[in-house]
Amino acid sequence: MDEERLVSLKELEERLGYQFKEKEWLDRALTHKSFIHQTNASDRVSNEVLEYLGDAVLNLAVSHLLLKKFPEAQEGALSMWRSHLVKRSSLAFFSKQLRLDQYLLFGKSEILDGGAKKTSILANAYEAVIGAIYMDSGYGQALDIVRNHLEPYLGSDDLLPLSNDYKSLLQKFAQKANGLTPQYHVLKESGPEHDKQFQASVMIGGEIKGTGWGRSKKQAEQEAARNALGKFELQSTKSEMF
Repeated sequence: MDEERLVSLKELEERLGYQFKEKEWLDRALTHKSFIHQTNASDRVSNEVLEYLGDAVLNLAVSHLLLKKFPEAQEGALSMWRSHLVKRSSLAFFSKQLRLDQYLLFGKSEILDGGAKKTSILANAYEAVIGAIYMDSGYGQALDIVRNHLEPYLGSDDLLPLSNDYKSLLQKFAQKANGLTPQYHVLKESGPEHDKQFQASVMIGGEIKGTGWGRSKKQAEQEAARNALGKFELQSTKSEMF
């Protein structure tokens, strides 16, 4: 690794909140396979194996953190939130927060193809970095880093901005928890034809779990689903919702 690359990675370490004992792990985590193929860099290894490892570490760490924070939550709810946190778009979101795209090494073709903006590549890079931390210091340190990155998003209201499809999220929650399917109903329409407002409700198991307003029926249903999710047991385990 040249001096310029080392200085660059040191900046990233500060953002990560972790200093590597062996910088090669971080460098490898940020080396896309296209860089290896097009530069014939025989002294380098791509981040694919670290990505594979990081995926496993992330799933374990997120499960650990969710169970610690919500010890009375049901398995279905925990599984749903874990899936939401470790899906491609969420990991790409965390990757962008850390600005990993600025440190990734690509081959020319991938650069021209906009690799640094691809959700899949950004998500893979985040997984690879977590895998690199695990290899450098073990699970305890990797868990601490994941906790620092994800802590603000472990509550249901804070997690929702990572998803625009609250209806799908609520459906998965309800089906995994009790095998129930949410039912939506338009309760009210108001306003002139060119500026209508709709109110919708969502029912689960015969009970209204949320209502919402929107400029279309779909928007109103999404808002109703969002409000229902905010009341779900994962946010408050004092009472069962379904």
